[in-house]
Parts: sequence; C-alpha cells; structure tokens
Amino acid sequence: MIQPIIEQGVIDRLQRLINGVKNIVITCHLSPDGDAIGSSLALCHVLRRLGKDAIVVTPDMIPRSLLFLPDVKAIVTYTQNESRARKVIETAQLIFCLDFNALHRIDKLSPMVMGNSCPKVLIDHHTEPENVFDVMISFPEASSTCELIFRVLMQLQLLRLIDRWAAQCLLTGMMTDTGNFSYNCEDPELYEIQASLMRRKVNRQWLYNMAMNTFSADCLRLQGYALDQKMKIYDRQRVALITLDADELKRYNYKRGDTEGLVNKPLAIPGVDWVVFMREDAECIKVSCRSVGDFAVNDICAKYFNGGGHVNAAGGDFYGTLQQAVKLFEQILDELFPTNLTQTDNLTNNEIIQ
Repeated sequence: MIQPIIEQGVIDRLQRLINGVKNIVITCHLSPDGDAIGSSLALCHVLRRLGKDAIVVTPDMIPRSLLFLPDVKAIVTYTQNESRARKVIETAQLIFCLDFNALHRIDKLSPMVMGNSCPKVLIDHHTEPENVFDVMISFPEASSTCELIFRVLMQLQLLRLIDRWAAQCLLTGMMTDTGNFSYNCEDPELYEIQASLMRRKVNRQWLYNMAMNTFSADCLRLQGYALDQKMKIYDRQRVALITLDADELKRYNYKRGDTEGLVNKPLAIPGVDWVVFMREDAECIKVSCRSVGDFAVNDICAKYFNGGGHVNAAGGDFYGTLQQAVKLFEQILDELFPTNLTQTDNLTNNEIIQ
C-alpha cells in the first residue's frame, strides 16, 4: 500500500488553491528532460479533466526524443513564442513549478513568474529548494518529480483522473529519471506506483522503446564517436571524461536530446565509478555527472559548476571554454585524489569535497 508522505495541511492548502482558480500555468526547468516534461504534461492533463484552463510553458525546446508524448504540441515554448508565453504567465491565477529547486533554472521565465503575484507551488525532488514558493512539496529522496505528482494526486483524491495518457507521461518521467529503474529506485512503493500506472493500459515496453531506446542514425553515430574518440579514463581516480565541442556536434547534425544517456554508458566499465560529460553549448559548457555508490556528484556540481542534483546524478554549467572546463575538472581530480593519498587512508570522497 502506498503511504501518504505529504503533510495533510500542505495538501489542504493546495486543494484550496486549485479549487479557487481557473487559469493555471505549469512550468519546468531549462533543457527539460523526461521527468520535467512527463510531470508537467500529466499534471496539466489531470487539471484539465478537473475543468481548469491549464497550460504548460517551458523555457526552451523539448528534446525530440519526447515528442511522442500526448499533448506535447500544446506546450508553449518561450524561445519559440515569447509573446504567448508571457501572456499566459501574466494571466495565470496559480503557477506550478515542477522539477527544479531554484528560479534561475527556468532562465528567462523567472522574472515573469515572480512578476505575477499569484500563488506558486513547488513540486520537486532536488535538494535545497529556494524559499520563494507559497506551497513547497520537496522530497529529495523521491525517485522523480513524476513520482511526487502521483503522490500529490493520490492525497488530493484525484487518482481517478489519471487516465492512460497521464499515466504514460508519469511513467516516462519515472523511467528516464531512474535509468529504467536501475538507480534511485530502492523504495518498494515506487513499483507499486508503476503497477498502478500500468493498470491504466500503458504499454510499458513500447514506452521504454520510445523514451529510452529510439535514436536517429546521426545520434547513434555521435554517441559512438564520443565513446570511441572522446572518452578518457583516469584509472587511478576511477573516473571517465567525455567532451564534445561545437564543431563535433555540428558534424553529426546534433539535435537536442541526442546525447541523452551518453553520460551513463561508461559506468558499465569495471573500475569506473564516476563519469563527467561536457558539451559545448551556445552560452556555456553543459556538465553532466553520474556515479555509483556514495560518491556524491551533486556536491561537485554545486561547488564547481553552478549546479546540483542528486547523489548519483547531477549537472551544472561552466562559463568559459571547453578547454578551461577540462582544466578545472583535472584540478578537481587533483584535489579529490592527491597523489600522496593511498587506498589505506581513511578519507572518503565526500570528506575531501567538504
């Protein structure tokens, strides 16, 4: 049985907010992933079935790997339709902020969201949320924001409004944020939630293939090139680094989402406990980290790359050249793993970071 984890007073306040409004906006973080889009679309779908005028607004483009999700074409993307995004945010009576813990994560939408005096609700599973929201539902121990959306709807007694399409969106987010239930998935209730969603006639195998196992030829070639030519393994530190610059991305006709999952692949190598992937973007170097065990990559991303995340999955940004980012990374290695530190020293990675 799935137990309630959100305080009833918080649920009661959220219920009053939803009941008292008509126009609702749902937004999520920059460079949205499966959890951000899945949670946003699922909540939007349920609110519409409840009779609300709900709409999803994203800061930038949705990766093409998620374009199969229902109602995805109804999303308002700020970088494609600034005036429409601005209008719906300005007229919103309630704003849901999903899958991010700080307003800078929604980029240019931030001043619009804060400029509207309506109540704002945070539902998120990242650490250290900003205290700027009227209702905060923050559980870093949760597998995904999609899991939290299910739990919120359960405690609001709205599970009856989760149909096949909403279930498909929620399961997509849970899959993508756990690597198809291979990490951040120790809670047995997570599988009860999955079972509940699958009872709504979701084809799990089809969903997995669409969300996590469908690639263009260019995407496969790019990832193959990255692993063959651009992966460097630091044996002593048990870490792998992959870098891709703008010219390399252009050579393989890079589209948003083409490097999704690439950072996880070197963890299959025995002796690799931590992976860093750096991709040259228009304005910065995007940094993604994955790890196994208790190696806390969220601490590294927060300290060095203006980011954060979870213990084993985190990311951030570096403002400078790719070469400078690599140099910083190697300096971090020197700090974490000084040459005079032996395997017999009783010092953990987390203690070194701190």
